Amino acid sequence: MYTYIWNKYLPVIRILLKKSAAGDQLLSLNREDFERAGTGRKAGYKFTIEFTEGKVSNVISGSDLASHLAAAMLEDSATKMVLLTGHFQVILNTKFQITVKNITPQSITSLSEVEAAKE
Repeated sequence: MYTYIWNKYLPVIRILLKKSAAGDQLLSLNREDFERAGTGRKAGYKFTIEFTEGKVSNVISGSDLASHLAAAMLEDSATKMVLLTGHFQVILNTKFQITVKNITPQSITSLSEVEAAKE
């Protein structure tokens, strides 16, 4: 139901995932896209998805909106490649804003950079 909407935003979300190493990223979504697509406000448009090394690491089954976003992100090979690099949070708040956070421990990020520099 929401997959086509998420596919529209996916290229921007992928860029925000990459930029999140430098700090939290924010994307404002079009509220009407979601209200037209589905179940109205009663669905509670608010969720957090955690990705650890390319897999969802928290329970999101109670939210179709979150489940469809996670599926869209994991089905897109370029986005999945970014998700494999660490630990990310994707948070939707009630103002239809997505926050992308890179919560990968600093030592892992530094180690990856060192290995990349050796190549």
